[in-house]
Amino acid sequence: MQRVFSGIQPTGVPQLGNYLGAIRNWVVLQQDHECIFCLVDMHALTVWQDPDALRQQTLGQTACLLAAGIDPARHILYNQSAVSAHARLGWIFNCVVRLGWLNRMTQFKDKAGKDRENHSAGLYVYPSLMAADIHAFHATRVPVGDDQRQHLELANDIGQKFNHDYGLPFFPMVEGLIPPGSARIMSLRDGTKKMSKSDPSAQSRIELTDTPDEIALKIRRAKTDPEPLPSEEAGLENRPEARNLVTIYAALTGETVPEVLARFGGEGFGPFKTALTERLVAELGPVAAETRRLLADPGHLLSVLRDGAARASAVAEPIVAEAERIVGYLR
Repeated sequence: MQRVFSGIQPTGVPQLGNYLGAIRNWVVLQQDHECIFCLVDMHALTVWQDPDALRQQTLGQTACLLAAGIDPARHILYNQSAVSAHARLGWIFNCVVRLGWLNRMTQFKDKAGKDRENHSAGLYVYPSLMAADIHAFHATRVPVGDDQRQHLELANDIGQKFNHDYGLPFFPMVEGLIPPGSARIMSLRDGTKKMSKSDPSAQSRIELTDTPDEIALKIRRAKTDPEPLPSEEAGLENRPEARNLVTIYAALTGETVPEVLARFGGEGFGPFKTALTERLVAELGPVAAETRRLLADPGHLLSVLRDGAARASAVAEPIVAEAERIVGYLR
């Protein structure tokens, strides 16, 4: 059974893009993998976080993951900062990675933009810590989206350079897992931008804690265009909002975009939005209700994270301690 590692930042409320792109796939991976799921609160600090909000959002994210079907009894769920192996191996990897490699990371360029001199060094070396997250467990598979593919390639480069520098095959190669039929979910207000927890407008996203009425209102207000839905996929060209809503429907039902259009093509957005709302409520309604139930018992959520951290440490500690011995740390 191969070991999977995956992480999600505990900032904001998980939204539909997180659910369809990652969380739902995590639940499936539990069937035939050894899974380690991490709330990456250390990565969250690459931009400033309100301390109280970060603590509460970590608990909220835990509740959402449990409600969606993550099983902390059979697998491991914990917060990153509770396991020191991440930081220790992260520093070693900062000394292995080359500046030229980090300079090629497009995500830093996208996030920093023209104001890169004012961003934290943590945002710049974020990929080294991500590599440490994975290699601290000798994980061999990592579910990734397109935006993280480059970071996963770097994680393999770092692991292989460590092996080469110290002359032994210590860190394994890591395979990226792209969920079949994975869809890029875009903002409900702007179909050219990815749906995001950090968007200032809550109307741009469906959150996993939204009530059926909130979901219905957001879909009703979702940006569209005056044309009816096309009958063929070519008709979605240059119509990003229409494509986004069709893509969401297809991801929820497991259909292809052409199959969805064959059923709804020629109709206006009114009936389609009604059908989409029904699908979203059926899928997310039980998750939201269970999340609210779990949030009423923060003590239980803390115990899940603490147990997960102890079990994660038991896996990572001997691996990272051996990496520290290899580089020459004196114990």
